[in-house]
Amino acid sequence: MLEEALEHLVKGIVANSDDVQVRTKRLRKGKVLEVRVHPDDLGKVIGRNGRTARALRTVIGSLAGGRHVRVDLLDLHEVR
Repeated sequence: MLEEALEHLVKGIVANSDDVQVRTKRLRKGKVLEVRVHPDDLGKVIGRNGRTARALRTVIGSLAGGRHVRVDLLDLHEVR
């Protein structure tokens, strides 16, 4: 559910919505949601001084209901 919510929010922000990918990685402490967007859209998702990214993390954190969830924002071509 968190992945779909995050994908929906990010697709509303970016210009290249077809390039948005959300993947989940499980860790011992919780989940990591990797959001990959087109390189031209990375600035839009991060926002001025990180405000948009912080807002996305706040919404996903509240939807997680106390479980540990980290949101990482990457461009499509970044290797991790």
